[in-house]
Amino acid sequence: MSAPQRQTHRFTALESIKIPRVMRTIFYMLLVAFLSILVFLIYAPWVQTATGRGDVTTLNPNERKQDINALVPGRIEQWYVRDGSKVKKGDPIVRIADIDPQLVDRLQAERGQIQAQLEAAQSALATAQLDERRMRELYQAGLAARRDYEAAQIRIAERQGQVAAAQAALNRADVGLARQSSQILRAPRDGFIQSLNAGDASTLVSAGDVLATFVPQSSERVVEIFIDGRDVALVRPGDKARVMFEGWPAVQFSGWPSVAVGTFGGIVVAVDQSAQPNGRFRVLIREDRSEKHRWPEDRFVRFGAKAQAWVLLETVPVGYEIWRQLNNFPPVLPPGETAPAATE
Repeated sequence: MSAPQRQTHRFTALESIKIPRVMRTIFYMLLVAFLSILVFLIYAPWVQTATGRGDVTTLNPNERKQDINALVPGRIEQWYVRDGSKVKKGDPIVRIADIDPQLVDRLQAERGQIQAQLEAAQSALATAQLDERRMRELYQAGLAARRDYEAAQIRIAERQGQVAAAQAALNRADVGLARQSSQILRAPRDGFIQSLNAGDASTLVSAGDVLATFVPQSSERVVEIFIDGRDVALVRPGDKARVMFEGWPAVQFSGWPSVAVGTFGGIVVAVDQSAQPNGRFRVLIREDRSEKHRWPEDRFVRFGAKAQAWVLLETVPVGYEIWRQLNNFPPVLPPGETAPAATE
């Protein structure tokens, strides 16, 4: 018997084992799936994002929620509004009366006395100036002593000081009278009264007390989000973003914003230069008016409503993004920018 024949008879048991067709099918399916996943990870694009949560606010600080404070101490005499009232600029909100009902009359009488003192001081100054001119003429003619001429000049300076003191007292009286006269608080602009924080009539208030909360009628809303300091270096004004509002149905795919449903377009308008106390950075996003779908109306998304936004960054392969997430390092730098470590 030849050597090849002996080797053939040696593996007869192995040759009798046949791989089932099902196992071969499963093997080929797993192989195709592995290769497909590998190709997907290498070539499928993924849009990196910087995610943050926040709420709806306004870009103009004059259009944000603000307090209506009492300008003078006193008691509340009358409310002109209630919770939820819509007001126009200049509409009265509340009237405050002084504890002393005769205070304004006494201030006006005091102002009249000071006005009379000022007029007397001005008349005395005019007389002193006339005496000084006559004394100067006599002194130049040699008919009066130098001491008398200098005394006339001193009297002019004294009268000028009296006039200045009376004018200052009159200004203080006008300020006090104006403060007591401005006891009707008015709306600074169009808006709504969110809540009345003071009591009813006869409630005593001090200067600076919060009487009501006023929400101006804003013309432009923005979303204020806070993102991690690891990603803030890649977020720049002008970057595109996708915004999802609380209570608004949405399906978001952060890596494929084109297939997201229920999200709205935005543009980054500002990025804070310093971090908040919690280490995050504030980013303001306004509505992207070039988008087909505009932001919901004010009655659906009000000020203070919660929102989440994704700032769109660079496009990378899916595999790179998974590797980045596992290693917890920042997204790729924009083209033309280099990290300090890479430069060294």
